[in-house]
Amino acid sequence: MSNILDIIKPKHYLCPMNEEALIGTHLRETRQRLGWTQAQLAERVEVSRQTINYVENGTYCPSTYLALRLARELGVPFEELFFLKDQEG
Repeated sequence: MSNILDIIKPKHYLCPMNEEALIGTHLRETRQRLGWTQAQLAERVEVSRQTINYVENGTYCPSTYLALRLARELGVPFEELFFLKDQEG
């Protein structure tokens, strides 16, 4: 029996936010504006520093739950942190 990850392309499994994707993020800029490290933000939202790095670099698209927690911890509206690329202004 095949593993589901063998069937689904990793690109779609990770939901990348690169130039081909429709979702963008201002996570790094917002975090840096507050003077926080990736590790500090990760601790506040209870994920690894690597997860924060992956979201910032567009390697990983966070779950709705994590995206909302990030916005709340950073004190910004969700729409300021994550956006549809065709709506970026």
